[in-house]
Amino acid sequence: MPERPEEIRRTLAALGVRPAKAWGQSFLADPFVADAEAALADAGPGRPVVEIGGGLGILTAALVRRGIRPLSVVERDPRLAGFLRSTFGDRIALVVGDARTIDLPPAACVVGNLPYSAATPILLRLLAARTPRVVFLVQREVAERLAAAPGSKRYGRLSLFARLYGEVELFRPVPAAAFSPTPEVESRLGVHVARTGTLPVGSPATFERVVRTLFSSRRKQLGNLLPRLARPGRDAAALAREAGWPAGWATLRPEALPPEALFALTRRLE
Repeated sequence: MPERPEEIRRTLAALGVRPAKAWGQSFLADPFVADAEAALADAGPGRPVVEIGGGLGILTAALVRRGIRPLSVVERDPRLAGFLRSTFGDRIALVVGDARTIDLPPAACVVGNLPYSAATPILLRLLAARTPRVVFLVQREVAERLAAAPGSKRYGRLSLFARLYGEVELFRPVPAAAFSPTPEVESRLGVHVARTGTLPVGSPATFERVVRTLFSSRRKQLGNLLPRLARPGRDAAALAREAGWPAGWATLRPEALPPEALFALTRRLE
């Protein structure tokens, strides 16, 4: 597999592929990072794994070395898909298409080096599908938004949906030099493990409305925002009290509330 930057450039040139800036497309060039991802993605004997964004196969090779089967690999570029097919043959099931829209194969674990432009919609899709385990290598800012705690500037929609559907653990940062072409930002490796049992809200769509309403104006205080969610004739203060919000909630900003407070509000609105 091409691992050094010059090998990656030669292979891409031979395939007629130019990394797409619009996709934030860079190719992992560090086999040690690929091995770390593969170890986190090992779901156990016979449990299916799906890789998103096979690219030039450095992560695919690490997964194959671990004996992970069945292994499906999703790749949107037909030229890269052809390279993966000729390289790995029947050791993988190849799926050509965009992971944001196609039907993904069933999986105990989904793993991927996600392009910066598509990482958030792909992650949100995997979370909503309640994928048991998601191993991701993404732009560091996106990873830290996933794991952000209340009070953080990065705490918002992505972190709240990660908590709605499960728990996130982040691992080491990955320097830009581990990729070719070299991006302008670091990446970070992490894992999301899905919640078992029922969700803490009955309607994710209602939770989405709560989060969108509160966090689209996150500089405003909750006393100005909560009335937007209350039904006509319903007192916002009563709604906050029923949801168990803390005293003084009206002067707080949305990022001060823990996920559980927003789950409780969603249940009251349902």
